[in-house]
Amino acid sequence: MKIDKRHLLNYSILIPYMILSVIGLIIVYSTTSPSLIQAGASGFSMAINQGLFWIASLVAITILYRMKMSFLKNGSFITLIIFVEIILLLLSRFVTKTVNGAHGWLIIGQFSVQPAEYLKIILIWFLAYRFSKKQKEIEIYDYQALTLNQWLPKAFNDWRIIVALLIGIVAMMPDLGNATILFLTVIIMVAVSGIGYRWFSTMLGVILGSSGLVLASIWLIGVERVAKMPLFGYVAKRFSAFFNPFNDLSGSGHQLANSYYAMSNGGWFGLGLGNSIEKRGYLPEAHTDFVFSIVIEELGFFGASLILALLFFLILRIILVGIRAKDPFNSMMALGIGGMFLTQTFINIGGISGLIPSTGVTFPFLSQGGNSLLVLSVAIAFVLNIDANERREDIYQQMQTAGR
Repeated sequence: MKIDKRHLLNYSILIPYMILSVIGLIIVYSTTSPSLIQAGASGFSMAINQGLFWIASLVAITILYRMKMSFLKNGSFITLIIFVEIILLLLSRFVTKTVNGAHGWLIIGQFSVQPAEYLKIILIWFLAYRFSKKQKEIEIYDYQALTLNQWLPKAFNDWRIIVALLIGIVAMMPDLGNATILFLTVIIMVAVSGIGYRWFSTMLGVILGSSGLVLASIWLIGVERVAKMPLFGYVAKRFSAFFNPFNDLSGSGHQLANSYYAMSNGGWFGLGLGNSIEKRGYLPEAHTDFVFSIVIEELGFFGASLILALLFFLILRIILVGIRAKDPFNSMMALGIGGMFLTQTFINIGGISGLIPSTGVTFPFLSQGGNSLLVLSVAIAFVLNIDANERREDIYQQMQTAGR
């Protein structure tokens, strides 16, 4: 008896995704309409653009959900995707013009494509495929199975070279926000590959120690001197704001200071949807990087907490799919996607609250950005497909056991 995957759809993942997407459309309209109307444009234009991407996302989810996992595990297909991604990243870095001091966007008519966004899911996909092929070796040789017992990579076929190349191009945009998410996602993928926990503990210690060393070095050297370094001059402004945003309220500290004002204005229950003060020209990028500050201002701590709770529920359900999955590829895909969602959320909240330097990372589902929404939706489609296949295999196994 063949079981149709339509009957195995995980609504505990699909429904939170749909609710967050609809809330995102409302927030995009709320945060973009004042500036659009002031410029003489339709207040709905950004929300409509986001809505079109959401429709495309629903189509993508439908297609990916119906795909067989054997196709998604095809090594040749994954290699082709990586090759195309490298080309798109190089084009966006060396051919296109800068936007807000950085490269990274390919303009196609009325739409723009940001290859670095799509790299998030591609890296998870690529590493899940590579690591799932080495489960027997990992069980015997632990971490050495992932490196062929070579601390320095020696061939392009080594996953470390491919990952370093891809993240390196993103960092050269410079897009340190997405580069950070990609790097941490790789660490998560290595951690869930089956290696001993001591390796993950070591890597986490190295990351935290290195981050503290970098911040201390910038503080000792001085932000002004760091700003003169090639590629990362604009990033120095973010570090300057991190150390003390109120030192330069009209310059580097303007965004973070106004983010504080927005969150302070919100209080417990907010000013009401659409009534934000800061989005009316005071807080730049109110619809992208700092959208959650506006959410707190309009919906208050209580409303923002409900949205965060729904997002964390979605992430936990995704991680649970990875924990329950019996197939190594399926498990690593779901755990990697859950880790990526969690990393992006914490980096954004850390940036708007001053806990870490602002990196220009969007908030999942709420920030205006069709590329980000499409990537998140594709990730959801992967998890839904994985969960349905795992549940179907369990049912088949139970039927075979009962038949005996």
